[in-house]
Amino acid sequence: MRKWKTDWGLQSRMLFTMFLLFLVYMFFLVFLSFQGVGMNVMLIFIAGFMFLQFFMSDKLVLWSMKAKIVSESEEPKLHETVTRLCAIADLPKPKVAVVHSSVPNAFATGRSPSKAVVAVTTGIMQTLNQSELEAVLAHELSHVKNRDVMVMTIASFLSTVAFFLVRYLLFFGGGSRNRESGGIMAAWFVSILVWIISLMLIRTLSRYREFSADRGAALITGTPSHLASALMKISGIMPRIPKDDLRKVEGMNAFFIIPALSGSSLMSLFSTHPSVEKRIAALENLEKELER
Repeated sequence: MRKWKTDWGLQSRMLFTMFLLFLVYMFFLVFLSFQGVGMNVMLIFIAGFMFLQFFMSDKLVLWSMKAKIVSESEEPKLHETVTRLCAIADLPKPKVAVVHSSVPNAFATGRSPSKAVVAVTTGIMQTLNQSELEAVLAHELSHVKNRDVMVMTIASFLSTVAFFLVRYLLFFGGGSRNRESGGIMAAWFVSILVWIISLMLIRTLSRYREFSADRGAALITGTPSHLASALMKISGIMPRIPKDDLRKVEGMNAFFIIPALSGSSLMSLFSTHPSVEKRIAALENLEKELER
């Protein structure tokens, strides 16, 4: 891999966001203990849910997208590209999957580099040229190398717990005080507040990790302009994709290189990705950095 100085600004913003998320979760756990929520019940629930999310999420993602793992004989050029990029990135080769969809996109899943899958849609293979497709694949491999799927799974875990608790555990009562109306209302309010704040922080962290994966793709390929060109093409085509096709894959937006939105846009605070304009501007700065 090519080397250049670390983007400490980006790294520090990610670390600060994770620290804020840690503080929110610690507050939530302390609050639950004061509310009398049984810790044994919580631990069993958390352990079971985390096991499913950590070990089954990749299979669920592939199943939901109807992604097909393809062999080298089925997609020789795609496999050759992934193999070459993995050699540059010093990564074990992941499984390669193809999704039959008109939506031009790509994603990576898997809890570790050795368990990863990189998938592309037929739409993106028809839309991009070889250099642009390589840049997109390098972006997804950067997610694998950075273990972003694992990081985001862990980061979002207690947020998901808060969501379930507000609907189930606290409603039915984890302790005697929860049966009082005041305690129930306080538990609902705090759980909802924790869920909203943590969701905002998780989406912020997700946007920073997209910038990091863009930087990694530029580092692997040495040509940030190819990824910038791919982002422009994909974002330009997305509005012309039938809304029914977009709705079928909207649940995967957090994984995609560019969200597939059937509406006009999401509020920036709740977006999983930075704007294409900001990503292209960052890639242009990387281009100048590589030229030095």
